[in-house]
Amino acid sequence: MVYKTHGTCSKQIEFNLTDGKVHNVNFTGGCDGNLKGICSLIEGMDAKEAIEKLEGIPCGFKKTSCPDQLAQALKQAL
Repeated sequence: MVYKTHGTCSKQIEFNLTDGKVHNVNFTGGCDGNLKGICSLIEGMDAKEAIEKLEGIPCGFKKTSCPDQLAQALKQAL
């Protein structure tokens, strides 16, 4: 799936869902090291668990963040 982000430095998120598990997450743009860490941590995680952990995380004064946008993308995919 490809998800166009809103309100973040990253422009889009690509990922696969297989049997409800998150795989191959890749962000375009954003904070490279932090996003690689997030991608590594949620690899193989149940999408619903990832949503619970990531949804609502802000970035600075923004009401959203790259992790929050990933949660929104996963919700849309489910």
